[in-house]
Amino acid sequence: MSLDVRTITEDDLPNWIRARRTGYVQSPTPSKTEVAFRRELMDLARAQGAFDAGRCVATYRSFTQRLSVPGGASVTANAVSNVSVSATHRRRGLLSRMIDRDLREAAERGDAAATLIAAEYPIYGRFGFGPATRVTEWEVDVFRTGVDPRHAGPGDGGRVDYVDVAELREHGPALYERVRAVRHGLVDRTDVWWRRNTGALPMDDAPWTEPSAVVHRSAEGTVDGLLVFTADDRWEAKLPHQTATVLDLVAVSPAAERALWLFLLSVDWITSVRTGYRAPDDLLPDLLPDPRAARVVTDADLLWLRPLDVPALLEARTYPVAGPLVLDVTDPAGPGGASGPAAGRFLLDAGPDGAGCARTARPADLTLPAAALGSLFLGGESAVRLAALGRVAEERPGAAGRADALLRTGRRPWCADVF
Repeated sequence: MSLDVRTITEDDLPNWIRARRTGYVQSPTPSKTEVAFRRELMDLARAQGAFDAGRCVATYRSFTQRLSVPGGASVTANAVSNVSVSATHRRRGLLSRMIDRDLREAAERGDAAATLIAAEYPIYGRFGFGPATRVTEWEVDVFRTGVDPRHAGPGDGGRVDYVDVAELREHGPALYERVRAVRHGLVDRTDVWWRRNTGALPMDDAPWTEPSAVVHRSAEGTVDGLLVFTADDRWEAKLPHQTATVLDLVAVSPAAERALWLFLLSVDWITSVRTGYRAPDDLLPDLLPDPRAARVVTDADLLWLRPLDVPALLEARTYPVAGPLVLDVTDPAGPGGASGPAAGRFLLDAGPDGAGCARTARPADLTLPAAALGSLFLGGESAVRLAALGRVAEERPGAAGRADALLRTGRRPWCADVF
């Protein structure tokens, strides 16, 4: 019997969730709570499933996302999530059918890019996605830091206050949007995200445990940072050995960020801190008198980006220097091997105040696949490095270095959320 790949209906949702759980090697049967959560979370018109004799065997969905780019603006992205194919139905082109349709519809809508978090690295490059941000997680030995808890309070005239989840929902969304305006790579957080992460919208039947949360207030009383964390309860020989795990730490200013880290490292009984996913160039290690107290436990790619509308994407950000660059983008990732939406030769005329980008017949400076442009766009990857790897071709000597001067950013891009 042929496999039916189609948009799902509300009646399909429990079957679709079961297939997703099966593909993720989880207990298959969803609870009524999870079905209700997914229904509120999902736009069914952008959810697809593959069905074999009425049984869902592959899942896929997308949603509209806003991605912050260098310079403080945001672009509209087609965010891909919940991709699964049951082990019984692999190598039948199910993902290709679903993602080809979704990316075609995204390009028709005018989305500048598509994004995803890749559970498995080898899959998505062939669809034009490239890793665009990386994350690092540290484990901090509090006793080795050299931080004196007696002097770890804010030194900028501000203060740190505990807040409950209601206050977190009140202050968090506006603060996070302010942070997105100064930190590229972050994706927007919807009302559903805030309710899910503050206990107002349960995802499953597991009891929700309220985390600890604090905000940093500036000397003027404005909330300019927040920290959410949990701590275990472990004692040995009547001595505390508690690990604090950071769930969220965002701040508008380096002063607020420093105050929140030093606050957490001064909390009684906490002997170790797991930082959660931070940017590779996070300030934390070098905020410590002894940076070696922060040990790297994770270093990996996170957000992947696929260009759809190259001019719209490149015009959305700013550039540290001025200059033209001609990019010949190859994109064979369309349906049936046809050219995808990012294919073409583009003249980027860029500068600190913005950029123009349009198709051109001028000779190319660089030739690169759409996936490589996805890796370069946010400024975290080097064209010189990709050229050395054979993933970018210099058509003019020194073009990769010129691309780096235009595209690289002073801080690494950072995506804080898995979606």
